[in-house]
Amino acid sequence: MIRKTLKKTSKHEKLKSFIKKYKIPQEYLSTNRKMVSRAVLLGIFIAFIPMPMQMAAVLAFMPFFKFNVPIGLAMCWLSNPITMPPMYYMEYLTGSFLLSIKPEPVELTLAWFSDNIDKIFIPLYFGTAMYSIFGSLLAYWAVNHFWRGSVEKDRKKHRNDR
Repeated sequence: MIRKTLKKTSKHEKLKSFIKKYKIPQEYLSTNRKMVSRAVLLGIFIAFIPMPMQMAAVLAFMPFFKFNVPIGLAMCWLSNPITMPPMYYMEYLTGSFLLSIKPEPVELTLAWFSDNIDKIFIPLYFGTAMYSIFGSLLAYWAVNHFWRGSVEKDRKKHRNDR
């Protein structure tokens, strides 16, 4: 269903005129399986990293990888001001567990973070690496798996209709 919606949207006349007007390369808005799955992979990888300007980081990868840029940007929005604290706390706890470090009790104040950044930095970014790598690879696999399943389902339906 999402695959068909993306295909319909990419053929919309307003979108075509926007692309033509601003001379946007077509591959950055392509809605095939490879472009969408790459966008999900990159967007989710960046979303788990605790850093400012995540959308700029996604855009920085444009010259090196071809992917659907709007979907990549949307995936990095998974970490928003509401989801960031639980995501980063979960990453910190995971990193502490995997490194066998006793986690510090966390207070959500700037003074606490400035005083304890040296204690939480390594476990936080170790946990971040685990979630970024495995989460983005799992999402990449899921998009490919469900996209192929959708295509196969449509082919079977088409064969039965003939």
